[in-house]
Amino acid sequence: MNHTNSEPLLEVRNLKKYFGKKGRILHAVDDISVSIGRGKTLGVVGESGCGKSTLGRTVLRLLEPTGGQILFEGKDITHVGKSEMRRYRQSMQIVFQDPYSSLNPRKSVAEIIATPLKVNHICKSRADLQKRVRELMDTVGLAERLYDAYPHELDGGRRQRICIARALAIRPKFIVCDEPVSALDVSIQAQILNLLMDLQDEMGLTYLFITHDLSVVKHISSDIMVMYMGSCVEYAPANELFENPMHPYTRALLSAIPVPDISMRNRKIQPIRGEVASPINPQPGCRFAPRCDFACAQCTGREVPLQWRGGHAAACCRLNK
Repeated sequence: MNHTNSEPLLEVRNLKKYFGKKGRILHAVDDISVSIGRGKTLGVVGESGCGKSTLGRTVLRLLEPTGGQILFEGKDITHVGKSEMRRYRQSMQIVFQDPYSSLNPRKSVAEIIATPLKVNHICKSRADLQKRVRELMDTVGLAERLYDAYPHELDGGRRQRICIARALAIRPKFIVCDEPVSALDVSIQAQILNLLMDLQDEMGLTYLFITHDLSVVKHISSDIMVMYMGSCVEYAPANELFENPMHPYTRALLSAIPVPDISMRNRKIQPIRGEVASPINPQPGCRFAPRCDFACAQCTGREVPLQWRGGHAAACCRLNK
């Protein structure tokens, strides 16, 4: 299912990832179907615990899928063996949320960036390795004086630049960005976002960008998927989603974005009432229904599929009215 104009690099069909046993099954990712065109960014947004990070890890096969298909460059990689998957992983990388916990504190900046180069036997000599590490540091904006520095000596922004350099080391085509700026100060967030966008333009990278911040996702994404309790509730091009949100959950999220304009102080905010229901053994129906002001009998007892209006889709019974 390709929702972009370019050829899809990654395609996910009816992907599921469940956890648990003995009849208590947590539906972390439930029947997700998306595709990402080459050089494009799919933003994934939703509350904490909605399955965003699990989706990213399952796409990379860091977690094994419970069901569905993962296609990379048109090839089904859902069940390929470890040795073949290792070859694919050279084209698929991840940047984690917390740069400090994802870096080895006992290794210097140079050693961290050099690790994937050594593991994949990319550089033929020590001189080539050092040259490539310095090139990567320059690419992500790390000063050469930090070559022998350690993560604890650096601020969050520089640590995240190390993570990005490490991800770029083996020249991937696809990167999962798992909330890469949420642990950073606002001013540093903008620098990292601009770096990711510049790298995408220069290298033709494709991103799955996971975040809970809608203002961030608008800045970087080509398309946006809104997740709630493991399922996709809305999917649209970025500008279309912000101009014409169709699902009540998306509208509530958008209304909560702070606006630094005193003339907007009286704008209506749509608070979401109640708590997120348990994702363990969810009942058929719209999972947002218990918190939705527009819920009706049609919302429960049966699955509510995505309904398409051109390139824009939402899983809501109100679209039929």
